[in-house]
Amino acid sequence: MTDRQARLRPGVMALCGAVGLSLALTGCGGGSDDARPQTAPSAASTVSPVASASPADPDAATKAAVLASYTAMWVEQMKAYRKASPDGTKLDDYATLDALSAFERDLAHMKKNNTVIRGELGHEPEVTALAVDAKLPTATVEDCIDLSKWQTLDTKTNKTIPLPTAQPLRYVATATVERWDDNRWMVTEYEPDGSRTC
Repeated sequence: MTDRQARLRPGVMALCGAVGLSLALTGCGGGSDDARPQTAPSAASTVSPVASASPADPDAATKAAVLASYTAMWVEQMKAYRKASPDGTKLDDYATLDALSAFERDLAHMKKNNTVIRGELGHEPEVTALAVDAKLPTATVEDCIDLSKWQTLDTKTNKTIPLPTAQPLRYVATATVERWDDNRWMVTEYEPDGSRTC
């Protein structure tokens, strides 16, 4: 673990306190390690990256690399949500501790309340800003999170728990992605905004 992975950033990851994915989980609780998905979606069906690059875009390859890391983080995160545990996932290959802290709080809440996730979480990520010439190359990804096929399952009753009525089905989340010395793009911040629908 590097110093960058361990350091805390102010204002990062208000996922549990914000309207967004956390609200969906709040109505649901935790999960059990024995829970298994009925069907595991493919990475392509879970997250569909949308490149903001045109064929003539000189940054097309860089944007594609940013979106690949962001998408991979979500594929691993959904594996964790399906069993309410990060065990066996590769989350730390794609995101720092700062970016993962709220997800980990969600997982602890799910485990405590015997809930897991079924269905799919839709995505429409797009690179909206890119600073490749900066001392620390950085990108901003905006994603339209879609909960319309998201389901929370109570593992004790095997019943689906409905989303809270105030929960928007589609909302915007913003991620900061940095290119580290080993040329990896890492998600360092993730912020959902339930007040911005998409």
